[in-house]
Amino acid sequence: MSKHKKAPTLDEVRKWPATVSVIDAASAMGVSKTKLYEQVRAGSAPVRTLPISGVRRVVTASLVRLLETGDADQALTPATG
Repeated sequence: MSKHKKAPTLDEVRKWPATVSVIDAASAMGVSKTKLYEQVRAGSAPVRTLPISGVRRVVTASLVRLLETGDADQALTPATG
């Protein structure tokens, strides 16, 4: 039996609170928490994050958009001309 928790479905993610931990978001995305933390620190995470009480939280709506479309959050895309 695997020690890893089963990744949540998109329907389950849609029911999550407004923000979630980087660990939960990584699970939904199918990446390691280490990889997502690295992306957050580098400013290259495909989801929007917020600093809340000294902890980075992932905006669930951004995560849902990513899972639905495969596109990174628009807020992270540099503006063009």
